[in-house]
Amino acid sequence: MRLLVVEDDKKVASFIQKGLQEEHYAVDAVHDGARALAQAALVRYDLVILDLMLPKLPGLEVLRELRKKDPGQPVLILTARGTIEDRVIGLDLGADDYVVKPFAFSELSARVRAMLRRGERPPSELRIADLVVDVTTRRVVRGSRAIELTAKEYALLEFLVRNAGRPVTRTMLVEHVWDIHFDRNTNVVDVHVNHLRNKIDKDFLPQLIHTVRGVGYILTDKAV
Repeated sequence: MRLLVVEDDKKVASFIQKGLQEEHYAVDAVHDGARALAQAALVRYDLVILDLMLPKLPGLEVLRELRKKDPGQPVLILTARGTIEDRVIGLDLGADDYVVKPFAFSELSARVRAMLRRGERPPSELRIADLVVDVTTRRVVRGSRAIELTAKEYALLEFLVRNAGRPVTRTMLVEHVWDIHFDRNTNVVDVHVNHLRNKIDKDFLPQLIHTVRGVGYILTDKAV
């Protein structure tokens, strides 16, 4: 899952970004409204966390523009403006939820999880062949064997399983697992996929992770 934090206070933005990254999300952070719209035009985020008091372009205007371009874009408003009127305005403009500063990170994290569940309505388990991925507990099992994965390996696997049967490019993997500061010229994606293959496919049949030459990868139990 890839999230965008739009917050003009860089310390608060960094706090939110690091906390969410520790929960295995890919998180980008920008500090003004104009940059938020520019970034949202480049990447379709699974969730935008949006402050209202922003330089260059107010948060409510950012929200209006996001809604024009993508009515289904999940948006959580995060602001010190906590009056009933402010909340109603934000929700009427299409925000999905509202968290008032100061806030406990545990509450923000819970709201994020709830919104992502609402938006996707995913099953608790994803399956292909004898591979089972529990998206709630992040437990991965192949056959009768529990597979231990790093945070990045798990994020790669979940994205591949959610797109099972469809080729995914390296750029798609970068956008959903890493962030805007990731060096796209490295071979880190291929290295992580190879590590994942060793854990998921080694000693198992059928092989599930396949290379699509010139494109990227595909996860399927069919012959490629």
